[in-house]
Amino acid sequence: MRVHQHAAGARKGDAGTRTVARRLTSKTHLVCDAFGRPLAFVITGGNSNDCTQFTAVMEAIRVPRMGPGRPRTRPSHVIGGKGYSSKAIRAWLRRRGIGHMVPERTYQVRNRLRRGSRGGRPPAFDKPHLTDTFTLSTDPFFVEKVYDVVGLYFNPPEGAVVLSVDEKSQIQALDRSQPVLPIVPGMPERRTHGYVRNGLTTLFAAFDVATGEVISSWHRRHRAAEFKKFLIKIDKEVPAHLQIHLICGNYGTHKTPAIKTWLARHPRFHMHPTPTGSSWINQVEQWFGFLADQKIRRGAHKNVHTLEADIRTWIKNWNADPKPFIWTKTAEEILESLAQFCRRISDAGH
Repeated sequence: MRVHQHAAGARKGDAGTRTVARRLTSKTHLVCDAFGRPLAFVITGGNSNDCTQFTAVMEAIRVPRMGPGRPRTRPSHVIGGKGYSSKAIRAWLRRRGIGHMVPERTYQVRNRLRRGSRGGRPPAFDKPHLTDTFTLSTDPFFVEKVYDVVGLYFNPPEGAVVLSVDEKSQIQALDRSQPVLPIVPGMPERRTHGYVRNGLTTLFAAFDVATGEVISSWHRRHRAAEFKKFLIKIDKEVPAHLQIHLICGNYGTHKTPAIKTWLARHPRFHMHPTPTGSSWINQVEQWFGFLADQKIRRGAHKNVHTLEADIRTWIKNWNADPKPFIWTKTAEEILESLAQFCRRISDAGH
């Protein structure tokens, strides 16, 4: 919920300000829900301080329930402006178990820092709208695969090329319902939320871990047949005297009998699967992130051909000045971080 106020009175520069200022003014202290629907308000004199009416307006909340029972009087979270930044209000919210996000005033921050250790810690912020996701791998060979993949990053074999391979499927050719407004001083680039979908395509990519160069291929579908065509393209573009180590995900198209037969006929190919649910260890996923942020999300395309042409141009510019990613964490550090995380959530039922 958000708490705000509105003061009635003359604006600066209006004609007759002096006359209006002598009259009585009022202020409305309002609390509304996340959809902007008013829940309660209190009207006071125009010179009434904001924070003094916080308790009164909060205690006036009465939200009827869908079924039987008394109306709800306590929100789960409160978002307020700096006018409500006081110890009394924070203590009132804590006593009632209400999460809150109220920023500090500048002088409050300055005074707290001036007092040093006696000033205490900054007030805690509840941010229910900031969430993140996670996945714990259930792969029984998780440890072995982490050592295998990370070992290729730190110590690639001599006379070989290490490629991080994956496909970005179902890339949408989206055309905005209205033209994109370009960035201008003081205003970010803006685009409408409405769009028209003009088709889908799939990008197969092989990221060279050592140089940062990318081998790419386009297909309308992402079956084993398309993955086999991509392997043939890699075989043609990589010099014949080099061994090829492929770091790839656990997608089903990578493990079909047709793919296994083709790999058996081409012994210079060596597959290194990543652990299940651990795409973060595959460097091509980081490259896909750059592609999505810099080209796909910011573009508008009327058909799939223009989308593919734009991404081809972006990949060509990338390969003109490739930038490899530097892997810094060892396998031991990754496993130790995971062990610490599991100890912290040991009672969460995982």
